[in-house]
Amino acid sequence: MMSHRSIAKTILLSTLIFLGVSYSNQSAAQDGKALYTANCASCHKIDQKLTGPALMGVEERWGGDRKKLRAWIKNTQAYMKATNDPYAIALYNEYGKSAMNVFEGVIDDKQIDLVLDYIKNWKPTAAPAAGGGAAGEASKAGDSDSTLLYGVLTLVLAIVALALLQINSNLKKLSDEKSGIDSPEPVAFWKNKTYIAIVIIILFVTGGYLTTKGAIDLGRNKDYQPIQPIYYSHKVHAGINQINCLYCHGGAEQGKHANIPSVNVCMNCHKAIQEYKGEKIVDEEGNEINGTGEIKKLYEYAGFNPDKANEWDASKAKPIEWVKIHNLPDHVYFNHSQHVKAGKVQCQTCHGEITKMGEVKQFTDLSMGWCVNCHRETKVQFKENGFYSIYEKFHNELKNGKLDSTKGITVEKIGGTECQKCHY
Repeated sequence: MMSHRSIAKTILLSTLIFLGVSYSNQSAAQDGKALYTANCASCHKIDQKLTGPALMGVEERWGGDRKKLRAWIKNTQAYMKATNDPYAIALYNEYGKSAMNVFEGVIDDKQIDLVLDYIKNWKPTAAPAAGGGAAGEASKAGDSDSTLLYGVLTLVLAIVALALLQINSNLKKLSDEKSGIDSPEPVAFWKNKTYIAIVIIILFVTGGYLTTKGAIDLGRNKDYQPIQPIYYSHKVHAGINQINCLYCHGGAEQGKHANIPSVNVCMNCHKAIQEYKGEKIVDEEGNEINGTGEIKKLYEYAGFNPDKANEWDASKAKPIEWVKIHNLPDHVYFNHSQHVKAGKVQCQTCHGEITKMGEVKQFTDLSMGWCVNCHRETKVQFKENGFYSIYEKFHNELKNGKLDSTKGITVEKIGGTECQKCHY
């Protein structure tokens, strides 16, 4: 008869094999999702257009030819130059001749296939049924995550293993009694050092995993969307009315910070626009927003009386206490002008589809990995970008003798007296 230790080893091995086979069925999909999130999600969504086209059905649009699709993904410009593919050229022109990042040398064919498989098998999350509430949320969680299923299966297998160990112990005891063998009483489970050690190891590994995962996510506020003192809709201003981002956030092109516009900037328009007559505004919870009422809140901060518009004293305006959304750690240096002016990075790359947002939320986690991945792939346009060209000009003038090298270049000449150099 097998000893209880042999049975325990057999059950443990079977459990590991079962979990390994089960996990392998989803590991490829998980790898594809991770690759998609790291390389594609900043510009593409699967089910709707973002900076680039929606990815659902991408293989069908390319005639099911993954070889072409891989070449296009790796290097858009090189593919069009080599093939003159009419569909690729039409797609390139449709999106303002904005080429994708070059992924050649970043991801290989196998990784691209994993991403394509993930997109092909992706299913939209089912919306909760009317009145479903918690049930709808549970269904949503179940569709997107199999962690609970694996946990239940592991628990069931553990219970079966313990039951079999107990049965084996009882059968051995009966066999020994029938054979006249005097066997000692079995050690209780909670007193068995081997079992106690296994439980401690499991708890240690599980606790370490959860602690590490929690520490990695510490300080990351993806999808953070606080309630603001005034409901300011970017969809209405930047989307419907096509107000340029730099009109309100002028510092994004010339300085470190994008800057939050003062009340006076808002009043440049709303001194005349005193009533909202646009399409219905609805917040994230489906509540209708009174646009005219929000304009009146602005007037309270500005100290503005529409009936006495000519008597308004702008110097008495109070700043609006906006809640900060994007907040990098103090040890991280980020300069908007280097990205917007020198790097030619679009606002939507980091802030998402801002022209369709009501109250703004944080689009990405702004993690180090996310930023580093972008830095590895994004090309910087140095020529005539107004940021680095001044340095090139001074180098050439020094080389050609137009500038006296003994006097050198003062800090003032490279923007050293600009306010944001020190006061940022």
